[in-house]
Amino acid sequence: MRIVLYIVWALFVAAAVFALIHAMRKTRRQEQLMADWPKAQAAVTGSVAGWTSGGGGSSRSRRFFPTYQFTDSQGTLFMGKSEISLAAEPVPGSLIEVAYNPANPNESLQVSSTPRTGMGCLIPFFAVFAVALFWFISIFPLG
Repeated sequence: MRIVLYIVWALFVAAAVFALIHAMRKTRRQEQLMADWPKAQAAVTGSVAGWTSGGGGSSRSRRFFPTYQFTDSQGTLFMGKSEISLAAEPVPGSLIEVAYNPANPNESLQVSSTPRTGMGCLIPFFAVFAVALFWFISIFPLG
């Protein structure tokens, strides 16, 4: 029976590592794209409300994804929606920094260190959680 628990543990660790690597690659890819893109100040026009998944037994909470508009170097107005959620509804008219693709200004991303900070917190959390689960399996009474 303990072998089954170790197999489930190994599958969990593999899934967590896969998810973290996927998220890190996506974040790195976006950062590399944005490094070459011009930056602009965008005005928040509103927000799109959403919900957290409530995973891990936590309660679901309301999140807000800012919508914004900015002008490119030629003065053309473009709109976008941020992929970075906020706990509080953003104030319309407030400014955020965005990077936009000069070849297609409809493709824009909000400049933020939040994804990198989140990764920095998730990696140690999953490492400690995996070690704690491994220890718990070793002391779990099976009789």
